Amino acid sequence: MKALPQISEAEFEVMKIVWKYAPISTNEITDRLVKTTTWSPKTIQTLIKRLVTKGVLTYEKQSRVFVYTPLIDEAEYIGQESTSFLKRFYNGNLSAMLSAFIDHDRLSETEINTLRDLLSHDSKKGGPSCE
Repeated sequence: MKALPQISEAEFEVMKIVWKYAPISTNEITDRLVKTTTWSPKTIQTLIKRLVTKGVLTYEKQSRVFVYTPLIDEAEYIGQESTSFLKRFYNGNLSAMLSAFIDHDRLSETEINTLRDLLSHDSKKGGPSCE
């Protein structure tokens, strides 16, 4: 699998909007982000341009409006970032990460029970899930 481009935290905020609402215009992206951030419209436009340059977004001009669609899949990108995080901070050891979260009270009882259910369901299927 080809590595996906790195995107900043700010660029990721733009991508969350695009993934959710694509195809979406520059004005629609800007309208949504000015409600949830302190960014100026110019800053948002700069972030969009960076994402196009990185090959993460594509656009087409419809009349006088630019309409954007993602070139990368949200789940695939989040999967890559999750794997990167796990390798960087926990040497790729998922058990060590979960143990750290449990030891520092970062998982509620409900979350722990959900994990138990997931693991129980996975073991009944005979291994890692491909869903």
